[in-house]
Amino acid sequence: MSTYALWNNKGGVGKSFLTFSLACEYAIAHPDEQVLVLDLCPQANLTEMMLGGKNTAAERLDGFYLERPRRSVGGYFESRLTSPFVPLLPFEIIKYWVQPYTINPNIPQNVFLVPGDNLLELLSEAIRQASNMALPMDAWQKVMRWLSDLIGSFNEFSLATNVATFVDCNPSFSVYTQIALCSADYLIVPYTADDSSRRGIENVFALLYGIAASELQGYARLSFSVKANEERVNLPQLHTFVSNRVTMYKGKPSSAFDAKSAPIKQLVSNAALHNKRYFAKMNDIRDLFAEMPDYHSVAVVASSEGCPLSLLRSGHHDIDGETVQVNQTSINKHTKAALKLVERL
Repeated sequence: MSTYALWNNKGGVGKSFLTFSLACEYAIAHPDEQVLVLDLCPQANLTEMMLGGKNTAAERLDGFYLERPRRSVGGYFESRLTSPFVPLLPFEIIKYWVQPYTINPNIPQNVFLVPGDNLLELLSEAIRQASNMALPMDAWQKVMRWLSDLIGSFNEFSLATNVATFVDCNPSFSVYTQIALCSADYLIVPYTADDSSRRGIENVFALLYGIAASELQGYARLSFSVKANEERVNLPQLHTFVSNRVTMYKGKPSSAFDAKSAPIKQLVSNAALHNKRYFAKMNDIRDLFAEMPDYHSVAVVASSEGCPLSLLRSGHHDIDGETVQVNQTSINKHTKAALKLVERL
């Protein structure tokens, strides 16, 4: 029963679509298991994909927000604020999830979703204050385990042979992102081949684990990891760095893409060599890296229709009044890459 968080301190790296693809393909490949998806982004992009995209998803999501309690991660956090240090009972968790296939038949029936919610931003200061209360002595620890409590309750409620959980995290290192990361066993870091992605990964190391260049070590010692260690809150192990939207040439990453990726791979490799305790077991440094080709129209169609890559059909698709064509070769290429990443989990 493993939990995978997807996070980079930089936005725009394709994190939500990658979470969507991994969760759906994992569910299809493991029909006897259940897959729990937690959307911790206030924009709820992942949720809209799961609910079928287009205008229908937004209407359904607004309907969840009108329920009492809100059927969303915001509703769950709101309920925890009323009694911050006492977990909800397993049967109470039912109020906050939805099975997307009841709305979007493209999604496997063994997928369960706790929808994203813009309420997270409004609740963040109240959550931070709850975590800093003088009493109980372990207030911070208990708040950081809110999502772990939810996952544990779902596992207790589930009758499946196994539950795999995927958490889509907001790029900012806000308190709800910290709670999300503390719930995970493993961290998957998507990135694109550019300097801003490299800086985002540097911040992942510094913010979450206290790993930083010498001139920043003074700040790193004040890091979240120090607090987590003192409070005995486990942090996720770094699992895979996914080079997302790779530009291909003759079946291989282009030379320009390789050149821009090299500093990122060097940064990760150095961190792994000197801080092995933060990394999942690996036989070779290369085991830390995976590649997803540039999706182009495949991602546009799949996300707009809320359709997993392996179920996407070739041909013409109507997307917001425009006709978009997808060929089977592109679908097969992207599905193969997604399944290869699923096999690593």
